[in-house]
Amino acid sequence: MMVRVKEQETAFEPSARFSRQLQLLGTEGQRKLNDSTVFIAGIGGLGGTAAIYLAAAGIGKLIIAHEGQISLPDLNRQILMDNSKVGETRIDCAVESLKRINPEVCVEAYPERIHYERAKIWVQSADIVIDARYDFPERYELNRLCVDYGKPMVEAAMYGMEISLTTIVPGKTPCLACIYPDQNHPWEPLGFPVLGATSGIAGCLAAIESIKLISGIGTPYANKLYRIDTLNFSAYSVSIKRNSNCNCCSGKEE
Repeated sequence: MMVRVKEQETAFEPSARFSRQLQLLGTEGQRKLNDSTVFIAGIGGLGGTAAIYLAAAGIGKLIIAHEGQISLPDLNRQILMDNSKVGETRIDCAVESLKRINPEVCVEAYPERIHYERAKIWVQSADIVIDARYDFPERYELNRLCVDYGKPMVEAAMYGMEISLTTIVPGKTPCLACIYPDQNHPWEPLGFPVLGATSGIAGCLAAIESIKLISGIGTPYANKLYRIDTLNFSAYSVSIKRNSNCNCCSGKEE
């Protein structure tokens, strides 16, 4: 399973910046990263970490969306943010940090939440979507967009010390609504416990999964849900299947 990216007409010469990872991806894999666009919904502890490592790996374009201003409680995990900029817009600080890591990456940024009509163009423009939002309504909205427009979505989440991850490929794998059909969860999005290092691990996993999908190396984590408890490093996987009666993806085959 691999994401289709547009062909580049001229010869691609990877920068020396990527010399170490070329041993893993090869020139063709690196070119595919360079030619790809990833939309990251949410650039907090999880999404911000994913954005950092995708920028560092040489992704061609990042589209990022996150609302609000930097607050002090963000700083235990949101590593794109800056203590000196508390009270300023998160998205502006995120762009500055990403361009400092890799000035060649194109960053398109929006200080907004995920709403279907507004986010439609971001999903359509991306080769892959990373779901890193902190609340269920936006996650389901993003899931519906990816199903409707046939975009692979790396679904990564964390709570406390636990992490979960799967890759959703519309028409081939369960969507988020198949996995979690109850969409009326009682949920306090800003009150759950967070250790920065745990959200960072989740973000790294999401970045690796995206790089695998784009470059074609390895096997994407599709039709399986990975869970890890970082408190004791116990981990397991469960097989997951599409729900033929899913209210989001039923009848939408590839």
